[in-house]
Amino acid sequence: MPRLTRRTAFAAPALLLARPGAAQENWPSRPVTLLVPWAPGGSNDVAARLLTPQLEARFGQPFIVENRPGGGGSVGMGMVARARPDGLTLLVSSASNHVFHPLIAPDLGYDVRQALVGIAMLVDVPNVIAASNQLGVRSIPELIAKVKADPKGITFASSGVGSSNHLAGELFRLRTGLDMTHVPYRGGGQAITDLVAGTVPLAFLNLPTVVGPADAGQVRLLAVGTGTRVPSRPDIPTVAEQGVADYAVRSWTGLFGPKGTPRPVIERLSAALKEILDQPTIRRRLTDMASDPLYMDPAETDRFVGQEYDRWGPVVKAADVKPE
Repeated sequence: MPRLTRRTAFAAPALLLARPGAAQENWPSRPVTLLVPWAPGGSNDVAARLLTPQLEARFGQPFIVENRPGGGGSVGMGMVARARPDGLTLLVSSASNHVFHPLIAPDLGYDVRQALVGIAMLVDVPNVIAASNQLGVRSIPELIAKVKADPKGITFASSGVGSSNHLAGELFRLRTGLDMTHVPYRGGGQAITDLVAGTVPLAFLNLPTVVGPADAGQVRLLAVGTGTRVPSRPDIPTVAEQGVADYAVRSWTGLFGPKGTPRPVIERLSAALKEILDQPTIRRRLTDMASDPLYMDPAETDRFVGQEYDRWGPVVKAADVKPE
């Protein structure tokens, strides 16, 4: 048996510290928290809860969804940005809190693109333009003609200032030159209630939120905001194909971790999510929710977020969007 000397006694802890891969190979050794910076029931929350049973089966630890809403998603996002980078606290993020809110209210105390690293893009959540039945329009050209003929202009609802729905409306206003006034709601559900009642004539919302009332004939879907038609609802035309050039809005869900999260952990988790999103049952569940899988690997996810900032920064400035 080797003799334990003073030198080897001090060297042993150092050797353990020099092997960070040992801990990473055993990840996760404890439950993993998937923090959703929005209230339960939203598209991010639903996506997280759809994926967690699959992750638990693969990694043998609980994956716990924790909702921390507030501040346009910045409260929960900040918690992950400041968390220990051990792969045990992760962020289920969206375009609204990850891109739009920081552009509108940049004084977060950190740069989102530096403080958080991409693990995988997960879900594409289409935006849609919905009209009340009382407005009496069936298409984007009819909407444009109706608004131009009204000297008072028109109001449009969204799920809140700085949301992807809000920016979708502002982009539409800029591209068409229409006189439109934003009416922010605290969530898509409240906006739909007033849209059905005709209190507000137009709304920019996520498709999963409004597809039920639309199928029931309570509101009319004029267009999807995506660049191409949505596979889950190919009957709805895009805004662009109805004559509004350079219009495309994506409301996405992705998974991120704090800067410094071990690369092997990121790669293992991303690879698992790719396999999960390729499963026919998961794809079918997403389609039933009027959403589509949108897997991107870590490098693609970070690059995509950078492109989103570059694209939407000028729109926020041109529309003069201010925080609440």
